[in-house]
Amino acid sequence: MAEKRDYYEVLGVNKNSTPDEIKSAYRKAALKWHPDKWVNGTDEEKKTAEEKFKEASEAYSVLSDENKKARYDRYGFAGMDGGSTGAGGFGGFGDFDLNDILNSVFGRGFDFGGFGSGFGFSGGGSRGGSIKQRGSNIRVKVKLNLQEIAHGVKKKIKVTKYVACTHCHGSGSEDGSTETCPTCHGRGQVVQTVNSFFGQMQTQSVCPTCNGTGKVIKKKCTHCGGEGIMKGDEVIEIDIPAGVSQDMQLTVRGKGNAGPHNGVNGDLYVLIEEEPHPDFERNENDLIYNLFITIPEAILGTQAEVPTVDGKVRVKIAPGTQSGKVLRLRGKGLPILNGYGSGDMLVNVNVWVPKKVNKEEEKLLQQLAQSDNFRPNPTAEEKSFFSKIKDYFN
Repeated sequence: MAEKRDYYEVLGVNKNSTPDEIKSAYRKAALKWHPDKWVNGTDEEKKTAEEKFKEASEAYSVLSDENKKARYDRYGFAGMDGGSTGAGGFGGFGDFDLNDILNSVFGRGFDFGGFGSGFGFSGGGSRGGSIKQRGSNIRVKVKLNLQEIAHGVKKKIKVTKYVACTHCHGSGSEDGSTETCPTCHGRGQVVQTVNSFFGQMQTQSVCPTCNGTGKVIKKKCTHCGGEGIMKGDEVIEIDIPAGVSQDMQLTVRGKGNAGPHNGVNGDLYVLIEEEPHPDFERNENDLIYNLFITIPEAILGTQAEVPTVDGKVRVKIAPGTQSGKVLRLRGKGLPILNGYGSGDMLVNVNVWVPKKVNKEEEKLLQQLAQSDNFRPNPTAEEKSFFSKIKDYFN
């Protein structure tokens, strides 16, 4: 057995901590290590969470009680059972009621998913009764173009999944009849009493005979084999909000696989796949557009037409504009998901230099090259690389 850690160390408090500080520390630990938060973790992570949760709860059960805390401060762990070092646990101190602890910290009605009884903490809190099996979740990919992302869209997709059997209406019974499970007597759970380092505890687990339903089927449905579910197709409409992005996942509750025997449906996870746009690059909620202008336009200035998600707009190119100049169009980017406002459109101005010229053009250029006005004379700001990109952040 691993060596027990000091209760103060477990909660990250000290002997002078106030009851409110101890309570706050336990609340943080309970929220962090609650097994419901680790249902999708590895077996090792689940085991660690269970152990950490129990450890924190045990520490709080002692440090939150004035008499227990006083004995612990004076005698340490030996004081928890009157000095005994045997395998009998902690005497009265080990038999704490997790339900009472959680309710005292989080308030009555705190939902801990049956953890208090299911993981062996003694004292009430057993919910009992039959349970419904939950169907598994489904993950699908949905491709969106920039226009759909900018304005939001409703998508209808066809999903192949497990649905309730149409023959037995999801019951799994050929004739609709069931009988009380002989193993759990309709409770859906079986109870065992075990001895552990926490003391004597009761463990509850799902009945292996009826899988928690409390009922067994006398005559299984010939269409679904008694499972109550079968493969089928469903067309699901998904409401996708504006502003979503690549690899973002949306959850549609209750649209996953149907649960066996009229159980609870799983969820549908929608993974967003963003189609590349021929004109725009995306940077979070900003859109970047590369505008190419001619050398004369850069020298003399001009007006240029640029596209946005809501149509084309005209921008003014000032005389003497250098290549790499960034023009910011406020609010012309993508909307902020579940928020207010939109990103910006960043127009990156590029001066186009021809790769080849004819003889007449070459002659004109040679004449211009003799002019001092055409010789490079950058300012200190124009010399700086960072000055060219700072407009992205202003």
